[in-house]
Amino acid sequence: MSDIIFDGVTKVFGRGGKPFVAIGGIDFEVKDKEFISVVGPSGCGKTTLMRMVAGLETPTEGEVRVASKKVTGPGPDRAVVFQQFALFPWKTVYENITFGMRSRGASKKERDDAVDHYLTLMKMEGTEQSYPHQLSGGMQQRVAIARSYATEPGVLLMDEPFGALDAQTRTIMQEELVRLSHVNPRTVLFITHSVEEAVYLADRVVVMGRNPGRIKEVIEVTSTRESEGWSEEPIDDVMEMPSFTHLRGQVWRLLREEMGDDR
Repeated sequence: MSDIIFDGVTKVFGRGGKPFVAIGGIDFEVKDKEFISVVGPSGCGKTTLMRMVAGLETPTEGEVRVASKKVTGPGPDRAVVFQQFALFPWKTVYENITFGMRSRGASKKERDDAVDHYLTLMKMEGTEQSYPHQLSGGMQQRVAIARSYATEPGVLLMDEPFGALDAQTRTIMQEELVRLSHVNPRTVLFITHSVEEAVYLADRVVVMGRNPGRIKEVIEVTSTRESEGWSEEPIDDVMEMPSFTHLRGQVWRLLREEMGDDR
């Protein structure tokens, strides 16, 4: 089980000067193998929330638990995919994907099997000896995702992973992530500024408010996606469905309430 629990989590920055409450009293549970998208206006604490799960930030009050264990720092049970691909430019695709596996002492056969498996899933067969500069942006992000999956984490944390990609590549990556989530499900916390992306990918969409950062509302998506087979349709077709339009509008209305004069 790899659930995530936020138990009375508050995060305050600037204790030496004027304090800023980035996150204020969040209680929320991400279920095992559930895909959660988080959206909200700039400054609402989306990335701070993710960093606390990753163990890169410590709550000022409350605690974050993963698989019933308090998060006290980074760990192999959690993997992070950032907007920038964060690949080692001097290492090949094979070496990038297996970097974490080598650190854990995985055998050569285990590493070979993992690379074959994930490059096949990512439709990147034959690129094992390529270097990042020889790949497109979308292919580099595929490698970053494959590297995260290869360490077999229970939780996958994704911070605007497709934000640096062009629109067409981003659409392809969204479809690939939906497919991968069905083949090899993980507990996913996905941070995004795109309402469309959030609704298309997630089982539930968490809409955050700010001043301080808090959960404004949680939108259920799973039942609609399963009943209408979103994962079996191209994303353009899904976005034209009345149900998708309704959910997207629901999230946008909540965001507009928070954006106020920023619009």
